[in-house]
Amino acid sequence: MTRSFAITGAHVVPVVGAEFDGVVLVTDGRVEAAGPDVVVPDGVDVVDAAGAWVLPGFVEAHGHVGIHEEANGSAGNDTNEMTNPDMSSVRAIDAVNIEDEGFRDALSGGITSIVIKPGSGNPIGGQSVAIKTWGGRTIDEQLISDSVSVKSALGENPKRVYGSKDKTPSTRLGVAKVIREAFLAADHYRAARAAAATKGEPFARDLGKETLARVLDGELAWDQHVHRHDDIATAIRLAEEFGYRLVVNHGTEGHKVAEILAEKDIPVIYGPLFTSRSKVELRDRAISNLAAIAAAGVRVAITTDAPVVPIHMLVLQATMAVRDGLPRQTALEALTTNPATFLGFGDRVGQITPGFDADLVLWSGDPLDVSSRALRVWIEGASVYEWDERAMRGVASPRF
Repeated sequence: MTRSFAITGAHVVPVVGAEFDGVVLVTDGRVEAAGPDVVVPDGVDVVDAAGAWVLPGFVEAHGHVGIHEEANGSAGNDTNEMTNPDMSSVRAIDAVNIEDEGFRDALSGGITSIVIKPGSGNPIGGQSVAIKTWGGRTIDEQLISDSVSVKSALGENPKRVYGSKDKTPSTRLGVAKVIREAFLAADHYRAARAAAATKGEPFARDLGKETLARVLDGELAWDQHVHRHDDIATAIRLAEEFGYRLVVNHGTEGHKVAEILAEKDIPVIYGPLFTSRSKVELRDRAISNLAAIAAAGVRVAITTDAPVVPIHMLVLQATMAVRDGLPRQTALEALTTNPATFLGFGDRVGQITPGFDADLVLWSGDPLDVSSRALRVWIEGASVYEWDERAMRGVASPRF
């Protein structure tokens, strides 16, 4: 049965293309049409926006929601498997609790997609997972992709973790060594696997090397946790040595090497912006750094690193970045099309375009105005959240 509805009387910000006042028509979970002159078919349910703004759902490109649960202490923290520096064989999907309160917060902030990643305790932390923020009885029913990237960390975190155990890596030298050796082994594994297939011989699979082979084959992005400019240089060096698709995560000092990042077309998922300078690598943290990175021509996204910063503050970070020089259009792209494109699902989410998932948010006004709030959220055409004006709280649809 075809399921359709139309949002009428809306100010629509499709992100890709010009803003307009008009209609968004949804059929079977996808955008069927959007424009100022779209005719609503007879019998279709209508949501009168009454001048409110409609935007695509935002994308959190680097979060730990559900894998580092809020208010559950150590029992809810499965972010890092810090028993071996190379944890390429683990997958975030196996540790996400979709009942984490962070997912409800995401809806209130207009976030409909999130890439959940292992933490930064290991040089190689494991596979990420991309999901919709609501709508399934299990995480498997919310999947965009069960694996879009591999999380890796350079710098302070892994050297601290393993240095305290008197194990390699205890220095930046050792961290790069672990990554380099893992890719060399994966490259040899990939060649041996191909040779065995040619000969029709059996081949013993290795989960970690299979994952890194997918990175080498370009199937998975390499999400590189990195703050300092010298560590960004190491990240670039390793990526060029092995030929994988690098995405800089955090990029605190990215402004110092922004021209190099732009020349090499290496995207940056920047943030979190609302943090203190809690460690040496954050000494030069500044919201204005993001504008400087983007001004050099680097494609950017914005992250809360939730729960480091509460996930619903993603749009507030963008607002503060605009205040400090980031162009408004760039900020909107950093919340939508860019993160989806960086991580390989930009053909589904991030814009209001026919054929795209109907992940839509009705805002009381411009979401980059701090007084605006998300009034209603749809994920794949299903209404999953509404703001209750009398109760002054948002209500998510029942999960079970």
